[in-house]
Amino acid sequence: MRPDHPPGLDLDRLRGLLDTERPGLVSGPLTGRLIEGGRSNLTYEVTDGTGKWVVRRPPLGHVLATAHDMKREHRVISALHPTDVPVPRPVLLCEDEEVLGAPFYVMDFVEGTPYRTAEQLAPLGPERTRDAVLELVDTLVELHAVDPAEVGLADFGRPEGFLDRQLRRWGKQLDASRNRELAGIDELHAALGRELPASPAATVVHGDYRLDNVLMGEDGRIAAILDWEMSTLGDPLTDLGLLVMYSVPLGLPDSPVSTTATAPGHPDPAELVERYAARSGRDVSAVSWYTAFAWFKLAVILEGIHYRYTLGQTVGRGFDRIGDLVPVFIEHGLTTLHGSQEG
Repeated sequence: MRPDHPPGLDLDRLRGLLDTERPGLVSGPLTGRLIEGGRSNLTYEVTDGTGKWVVRRPPLGHVLATAHDMKREHRVISALHPTDVPVPRPVLLCEDEEVLGAPFYVMDFVEGTPYRTAEQLAPLGPERTRDAVLELVDTLVELHAVDPAEVGLADFGRPEGFLDRQLRRWGKQLDASRNRELAGIDELHAALGRELPASPAATVVHGDYRLDNVLMGEDGRIAAILDWEMSTLGDPLTDLGLLVMYSVPLGLPDSPVSTTATAPGHPDPAELVERYAARSGRDVSAVSWYTAFAWFKLAVILEGIHYRYTLGQTVGRGFDRIGDLVPVFIEHGLTTLHGSQEG
């Protein structure tokens, strides 16, 4: 396998499809490379030496459920592209598995930097770091201001009972990876269920909105929001809660979970919430619940990774330390929720 022909990407077949569906788009032989960093679906950069595109497909040996992701991701970026929400321009969706062995879609390549750690942000300096994170909030407000019906996404999810379903879903995920005692996690899950807030009107929800899922342009503006695989119609404050959670310093040296919260100039969670509230006009009085839910969700995800590690099913660095993080996330969740109830 040549390095410019990575596994899962048949460039000859892709070229044939593009020539048929988008004649004149490609002007020379294609080369491609896998873009590292995606956690589930595979992302490739493809070029003919002049133009550049991105191909997204499910993992090799994928299960059928992920095939649906491609259509959803392509649908949401196609719907949002004409709006003020920055997303890459979609090129095509291919559901014919004969081409690459799985459904996939192609979009324009967007120049920009995904900032994953405080160390990566540091060279920007405090002022530009602060502006970048506030831009993240402003762009989230833009996303949540889109009327789903106006962009053809009225049936993109089931907003009724969204929070209850989310809580049950993550409770099941937890049960599926239980192999040790985790103090406080059932208490946190039960407390979240008792305190379930009333959701505001549904919006398009990204589902994993944070700094390393956007590309920041050199002008300090967000060039594109990426990784729409968890997007749906639901409660917009779940996106805010997750963003707040990622803005809390974990206080752990060398953490395998990426967070930019300790970068000099990074705004604190209260400022992010205030800015979102002022710009969106939404009631954010229950933000502590949404933040505690984000801590719970991440604790469950990390416990799942730890469980697979104990079974010898994960490869790579840092997995041996994931298990130690889970109690920290549970503790943060309980403190966030209980602190809000006492206030």
